[in-house]
Amino acid sequence: MPLVSSKEMFEKAYKGGYAIGAFNVNNMEIIQGITEAAKEENAPVILQVSSGARKYANRTYLVKLVEAAIIETGLPICLHLDHGDTFELCKSCVDDGFTSVMIDASSKSFEDNIALTKQVVEYAHAHGVTVEAELGTLAGVEDEVNVSAEDSSYTRPEDVQEFVERTGCDSLAIAIGTSHGAYKFKPGTKPQLRFDILEDVSKRLPGFPIVLHGSSSVPQEYVKMINENGGNMPGAIGIPEDQLRQAAKLSVCKINIDSDLRLALTGTIRKYFNENPAEFDPRKYLGPARENIKQIVKHKLVNVLGCNGKA
Repeated sequence: MPLVSSKEMFEKAYKGGYAIGAFNVNNMEIIQGITEAAKEENAPVILQVSSGARKYANRTYLVKLVEAAIIETGLPICLHLDHGDTFELCKSCVDDGFTSVMIDASSKSFEDNIALTKQVVEYAHAHGVTVEAELGTLAGVEDEVNVSAEDSSYTRPEDVQEFVERTGCDSLAIAIGTSHGAYKFKPGTKPQLRFDILEDVSKRLPGFPIVLHGSSSVPQEYVKMINENGGNMPGAIGIPEDQLRQAAKLSVCKINIDSDLRLALTGTIRKYFNENPAEFDPRKYLGPARENIKQIVKHKLVNVLGCNGKA
């Protein structure tokens, strides 16, 4: 089975009231953990690569690792560029065989966002590749994305129909209260997604797939594991999973998850080295880290996204 685009995935997700997990990948163990979980749960999956991950792991290696995952699992897998910020980057990923790209021009003016998104759409569609765009800006830090709380802004529902019609994009990331990175909300606060905005957007774009970025839940067991083994991670909580499940039952067809996987990887490795300070075989600590990534992904597929059994 070759790589697939997100188009059919989203059509099925919208009708079925579930969302597809879009998990960020940086190396072999992360890809293996995600796809082994997806295979066991018979779930479709999006593996997404940021510009930073592409530079770190090498563009060729990442594509080949994802192709290997398809051979091993037989699953429908979409390879997606996360937060592409230039036409040139999006074009390069299309040319490399990605089946989906995101052009994030949300920091630009409305008209400039439309112009750049439309340029990417025209090139991508000519090569059978789907395009995700973004309206509104999320606070937080993730690789090259760094937006202060003061500069973040909710998506304006009155803008979405014009934006989609003029750009021709295939899905739209909106800002309704999620946040990039692990340092989301202080303990004691109660994050609340703006379902009023989501519902308004859904009415204006019936049947159109919506995307949520910054949707990690910041699992506290791994925060604790990091801090108990030499780390110093400030207290933080993420997006409540019941709210993400509610969003998945509406028009949200793609939910991005990255920080949870990083926390599982880092927490596991810190604990292993604290208990085994003389170890130097990477298989000994990357193996358990891969397994914990797998368990987090299985939980997300079944309890948050609802896409298990949908491959």
